[in-house]
Amino acid sequence: MANSAAVPGRPRSRDAAGLPAVTPDGIVAAALELTARHDLDSWTLRQLAAEVQAYPAVVYHHVGDREAVVSAVVNQVIGMFELPPEDLPWREWFRRLATDLRAVLTRYPGVARRISVYGLTVWAAAPSIDRGVRILQEAGFGAESPDVYVFLSNVICQFISVEDEQVRHADVRARNLALWSSHRDDQTMPGLAALSASIHAVASDPARRESYFADTFDYSIERCLDGVAARLDIIRK
Repeated sequence: MANSAAVPGRPRSRDAAGLPAVTPDGIVAAALELTARHDLDSWTLRQLAAEVQAYPAVVYHHVGDREAVVSAVVNQVIGMFELPPEDLPWREWFRRLATDLRAVLTRYPGVARRISVYGLTVWAAAPSIDRGVRILQEAGFGAESPDVYVFLSNVICQFISVEDEQVRHADVRARNLALWSSHRDDQTMPGLAALSASIHAVASDPARRESYFADTFDYSIERCLDGVAARLDIIRK
């Protein structure tokens, strides 16, 4: 079965058909490509089988069901990410973690959401957890170090997940921007008007529209780090 072609009428031998052998690595690579093009949740096992020109049963034989393939994709994506150096101060370490994770995860939409909801396998998460928690312990967070790590890593993945969805539904985002921008002259609700003016300033400036997600992400991470730093001051008292 593993050497059968996916399309009726083709030779049963992949060699005879001029097709490369189906391998677990090749299947995961094809799933990565589908994820980059369509989002992690938007391809089927049948589509994946078509990518490697095999039957779905062949994919199942080599890797497993769709859930197994998705897990392998997530692990592969995390494997592309290089951890920040250990000698960085805790705040710079997590700032670098956030920036570098975003650079990797935004190339594979849906992976950040998957991590936010289901987490990572121990194999994939262990290096980051071990280094990040140790850096927090050394900084003085003590028993709260694991909690701080989970908080910051969840914030990072959730912001990237929101970005994925907004990029995916760009038409909805454009309509919402136009709607929210229309209240900037509402004198009866000055708080809403201020927010509307801020949104309009971004929506009407191509450069700011282009950098919006990166700017919002960086601002949000910095404010979270401010809060964690304030918590460290309390712990040290």
